[in-house]
Amino acid sequence: MTLLAVENLSVSLRGRPVLHDISLRAGQGEVIGLIGPNGAGKTTLMRAILGLVPHRGRSSLAALPAQARARAAAWMPQARDIAWPVSVETLVMLGRTPHLAPGQPASPDDRAAVDRALTRMELESFRHRPATELSGGEQARVLIARALAQETPLLMVDEPTAGLDPAHQIATLHVFSALARDGRSVIVSLHDLGLAVRHCSRLIVVEAGRIKADGPPGAVLTPDLLRDTFHISAWYQDTAEGPVFQPLKVLG
Repeated sequence: MTLLAVENLSVSLRGRPVLHDISLRAGQGEVIGLIGPNGAGKTTLMRAILGLVPHRGRSSLAALPAQARARAAAWMPQARDIAWPVSVETLVMLGRTPHLAPGQPASPDDRAAVDRALTRMELESFRHRPATELSGGEQARVLIARALAQETPLLMVDEPTAGLDPAHQIATLHVFSALARDGRSVIVSLHDLGLAVRHCSRLIVVEAGRIKADGPPGAVLTPDLLRDTFHISAWYQDTAEGPVFQPLKVLG
């Protein structure tokens, strides 16, 4: 089943072309890593897919009415600002908004979804703490939990591991893999290619607003692509512990 279809998507911002004729599809059970150098257009692509910036071409998500879109895909942007000192539980409950009519109280099913999200992100002990009193990394986990509580077929997250310690980076990617095993899918923007190789079933490389490569990590991260797109060399090996990727040096 196709969860997302994008055809010839293009974006110009402030008169400057940013994305050029992007086409892609996402099916069930995928963890798709969106990778590329800074300024390649990854964030703009995710926002255009969701209909958050003006675009040409077609995105099946952007074509949906707002509430239907919010039930089809959850979105966690790079921005991590939490303005109000509400409890962690209250903040995560906001993820249930697309499933509630205006003024409708949370149901037992909504509370159960929040409980599942808190458990997945190891936040049970933070439930009643004001979210504004948490560290930056803890706040990031709360915002991921809010997106998880939405319980949509597709989850789109922009650099979710930024600011997390190594253990929680790995744990977060394990959560995404578990969602894929349950038949949901995740599109995740990452700069850590080591995490991307180990935890993504597919990588899409964006360079200068175009898709440079799309496929399994081992087929995408070739020495030529690493040199031409990321300007690095790297060691990449399938091991008994899974694939391991280590950047080695910057290439001139």
